[in-house]
Amino acid sequence: MLVLDSVDICPWPDARAVVTIGVYDGVHRGHRDVIGRVVDAATAAGEHSAVVTFDRHPATVVRPESAPLVITGRRHRLELLAATGVDATVVLPFDAAASTEDARSFARRVFVEGLRASRVIVGSDFHFGRGREGDVHLLAEVGEHYGFEVEPVELVSRAGAGSVISSTAIRSALAAGDISAAADMLGRPAELRGRVIDGDHRGRTIGVPTANVDTGPGMAIPADGVYAAMVIRPDGTSHPAVVSIGRRPTFYASAERSLVEAHLLGFSGDLYGEELAVRFVERIRDERRFDGLDALVEQLSRDIATAAGILGVVVSDGES
Repeated sequence: MLVLDSVDICPWPDARAVVTIGVYDGVHRGHRDVIGRVVDAATAAGEHSAVVTFDRHPATVVRPESAPLVITGRRHRLELLAATGVDATVVLPFDAAASTEDARSFARRVFVEGLRASRVIVGSDFHFGRGREGDVHLLAEVGEHYGFEVEPVELVSRAGAGSVISSTAIRSALAAGDISAAADMLGRPAELRGRVIDGDHRGRTIGVPTANVDTGPGMAIPADGVYAAMVIRPDGTSHPAVVSIGRRPTFYASAERSLVEAHLLGFSGDLYGEELAVRFVERIRDERRFDGLDALVEQLSRDIATAAGILGVVVSDGES
């Protein structure tokens, strides 16, 4: 997949393209439905297929006080977009100046001059341009003037749930610790990525060493609690794990933010500095405060056994 950071020069000056646009945070089932239509239409027409997205969520610029948490970081999002089979993704910079561009100018610059679109396929609720003034109807007017079709697509609904699949709904499911619902909407396990950083080494002293996974600010993480998960290292190896998310109330009266700590079952070695992917499988329990180390260690032993059962692995005597 070709990745571009502007549309100043058309990547296919002698051809045309079928295009979609959106934040595409999470690249969930609904997103992939739209992108699949783009790829299929482009293939049928012998044209290129392209996704236009942004280097950050536009809300972080236009309403930073209420901007949503991010489900997938940029690199993860690009990997997921590449897996759809789309020919190119354009990651447009979005800043204060970009937020003031009127909808018609944006559509002409991106779809006409930049990508030579023959068709633009978007969700039926799509809005764009200054103050979200542009919608599907305005885009269709621009398309009629400049010679591209506009195809609105209805949002994909969850089977039996009576609700549509959206990034907002996924964030809500994660915030509630409902990783099953999040996975259903994503079409894959909910996943966090982060670098292993130095911690207080407390887990090592009680026989349950953990990797402190720094996801960075602004990421949507599951609710505080304990989870069975699979951890993928940079070399592609996958390890069963029990993951704790929380503020460690047994040791601290308060903490600024929740930490993500992964104990890899049956693993010994140095993970510091590695970029890990944590794929959540099942929620085990809520986070809670214990009356002393002995009670905590006893519960951690049960958590490890529960996670091992969920993940279908056998742990050594020292971990069960």
